[in-house]
Amino acid sequence: MAQTVSETQPTAVVKEPETISGGHLVAKALKAEGIDVIFTLCGGHIIDIYDGCVDEGIAVVDVRHEQVAAHAADGYARVTGKPGCAVVTAGPGTTDAVTGVANAFRAESPMLLIGGQGALNQHKMGSLQDLPHVDMMTPITKFAATVPHTARAADMVSMAFRECYNGAPGPSFLEIPRDILDNSVPVESATVPEAGHYRASTKSIGDPASVEALADLLARAEKPVVLLGSQVWTSRGSDAAIDFVRTLDIPAFMNGSARGTLPPGDPHHFHLSRRYGFNNADLILIVGTPFDFRMGYGRRLPKSATVVQIDLDYRTVGKNRDIDLGLVGDPGAILAAVTQASSGRLQKTDRKAWFAELRSEEDAAYQKRLPRQLSDANPIHPLRLAHEINEFLTEDSIYIGDGGDIVTFSGGVVQPKSPGHWMDPGPLGTLGVGIPFVLAAKYARPDKEVVALFGDGAFSLTGWDFETLVRYKLPFVGVVGNNSSMNQIRYGQEAKYGKDRGRIGNTLGDVKYDEFARMLGGYGEEVRDPADIGPALLRARESGLPSLINVWVDPDAYAPGTMNQTMYK
Repeated sequence: MAQTVSETQPTAVVKEPETISGGHLVAKALKAEGIDVIFTLCGGHIIDIYDGCVDEGIAVVDVRHEQVAAHAADGYARVTGKPGCAVVTAGPGTTDAVTGVANAFRAESPMLLIGGQGALNQHKMGSLQDLPHVDMMTPITKFAATVPHTARAADMVSMAFRECYNGAPGPSFLEIPRDILDNSVPVESATVPEAGHYRASTKSIGDPASVEALADLLARAEKPVVLLGSQVWTSRGSDAAIDFVRTLDIPAFMNGSARGTLPPGDPHHFHLSRRYGFNNADLILIVGTPFDFRMGYGRRLPKSATVVQIDLDYRTVGKNRDIDLGLVGDPGAILAAVTQASSGRLQKTDRKAWFAELRSEEDAAYQKRLPRQLSDANPIHPLRLAHEINEFLTEDSIYIGDGGDIVTFSGGVVQPKSPGHWMDPGPLGTLGVGIPFVLAAKYARPDKEVVALFGDGAFSLTGWDFETLVRYKLPFVGVVGNNSSMNQIRYGQEAKYGKDRGRIGNTLGDVKYDEFARMLGGYGEEVRDPADIGPALLRARESGLPSLINVWVDPDAYAPGTMNQTMYK
């Protein structure tokens, strides 16, 4: 009997195409950006991203509140110079993270928030936790979008990171529906941008003619000053700023994340004489900080001075106050270019008298404050607490301020000793950043000591994630300046409405935060005598645990910065 063809020929094996899920594509894009950790709170919409992160070697750090995850991503970007990433579920998971994204937006901090969403095939059907996330996030991000197809997941993650660096840095948001993450597509149909090939350098010096013009102005100035703002650190321009200040012999003030650019004791470092310096300078250079409320919207700069502004964002330069020269570009790159351009035109202008004049004002302000700073009063004066913290810091101590009045006190006293060692919320004034920033800083830089000062009201907002620090074995030295009040607001109410209405809506319980720390497995200690602050800080350091030193401070002492706020006038 004759055999048929089918009996004599082997059956062809059809190889199924290799596929990859949306969650794994997201993880590959995160890896390409250099992300090594995501901060998250779990939810059913996003678990495939976790699965992808495990395969890509990306750590998953889980917290107790999505606001903490977003703040930690912001803090991670500030500490590392790389963008941070937080991943949260849909609906309340994403809305809980809004405050963290908004804070990063005002602070110009690059981060990506990924939020879950109901499946596309359930669009407008009322799926679990469905909200218009993109509409809500658009005003507080540089980029907000929905991923429309699984094959685009990695491509859009890379696009979001690229938009984080469009002008001044900031946050991006991606909403990824559940079926987009869960579905798989053939590997060859997915777009996966290659690491280092989807973003350009942002180190622009702007208009070279403006660089030359600034070099000329600086060469002729007899009484110049420079204010180094947060963008100096954001752009990692600290070395260029130091070289600029020292080479051109210019007195320097620092604010925000630029604190610590010059160490205390450097002859070019000034702090307490800023208003005098601005009022008497003939040239004022503002680098990487806007003319916002912190600068009196530019009105604190006299019209008699020549004012120059350098910023990453074109929209910021000349906003709220006219300027004589504006340069748009990377602050570090511009300062380096100006230093180089000045090499052939530096005049032998003797600025010794100008430095001596500023130093005299600096010393007078310090001596005026010193009695309160060294006060043995009980309750403890907040300036004494700030003094003890400043004495405690080392060159490797990252200082984090989270609070209102107590942190305003510390701003005049605490001086970080190295670049990038100061962290505060920034111009949004968000309370509750402290524990998330500690988490980010200590996770990113385990070799650094982290010291955080909290107001008792500020700590209450995100304090439960102290347990996250215990769980991940991330020690830090924490101090709660405890006056049982939201004291910055209390001052304003008393100033406007009288003492009989000063305690409405701002008075807290006498919480023993040292016991709270011990309950969660950390180190806690209570301090009522100013002489005990320093020893308690040392014991917290030596404990090797997350710690809280609960320091009872005078509730009737207010920082000058609090009393001078225009909203209370």
